[in-house]
Amino acid sequence: MNRKLSLLGPYAVTLAAVVAAALTAWHLWQYYTEAPWTRDGHVRADVIQVAPDVSGLVTAVMVDGNAWVRRGQVLFVVDEARFSLALRVAQAEAASARAALALARRDPAAADSAQARLATADAALDVASLNLARCRVTSPVDGYVSDRLPRAGDFASRGRPALSVVASGTQFVEGYFEETKLPAIRVGSAAEVHIMGLPAPLRGRVQSIAPGIEDQDRSSGPNMLPSVNPTFNWVRLAQRIPVRIALDKVPPGVRLIAGQTATVRIRDAHE
Repeated sequence: MNRKLSLLGPYAVTLAAVVAAALTAWHLWQYYTEAPWTRDGHVRADVIQVAPDVSGLVTAVMVDGNAWVRRGQVLFVVDEARFSLALRVAQAEAASARAALALARRDPAAADSAQARLATADAALDVASLNLARCRVTSPVDGYVSDRLPRAGDFASRGRPALSVVASGTQFVEGYFEETKLPAIRVGSAAEVHIMGLPAPLRGRVQSIAPGIEDQDRSSGPNMLPSVNPTFNWVRLAQRIPVRIALDKVPPGVRLIAGQTATVRIRDAHE
């Protein structure tokens, strides 16, 4: 009996190893082909491009690159002296129009014309006051400014972004899932997010699924008719669809940076 067991021992070990390998292979197959997951994920955030409302030379930069700023904090100043002089000119013109109206009270026709000139001067005064206030460009939100800042002496153009602010508390994760995995992904499904560089995963929920992506094989011609690529690739790769993940809670001391790499795994919606 002992001799038979000794003969069966190596076979039993081999059989156990084969079974374990088969179970592992099956588990990996299920994990990689059935479970919705992707390594193509990134941390995103709301990025506000800050542009001045007036044009002129940048006379002062009040923050450093990558610095934390509060909403309403002055970021840089645009040619405040010139717009201050423009305000003084507008004030003088408004005062002159007001005096002219006082002298023209006896003549109704002249009074109407003087009243119109005063209204125009008052409007110009309001615009000059607004322009002077807009010389000091402030942050629209709490967050971190970019590392690319204007420098004193640069010319800032109205409406052209001079820097950007990454809004605080707006971070989310965007994972790009193959279209074949979408049937297993639903809004509200639990998600497990592994951020590269963080020791522990983060938890979240599927917030939304992109309703469409760009079709690279089609464009619009000059006659507003579809222009379809005449070539066709026989090897068809699954398109990747953006899925937005809202994080449940970020641990204290963890700072998420827009652009960080993430691996996202979608779990059952009821987990």
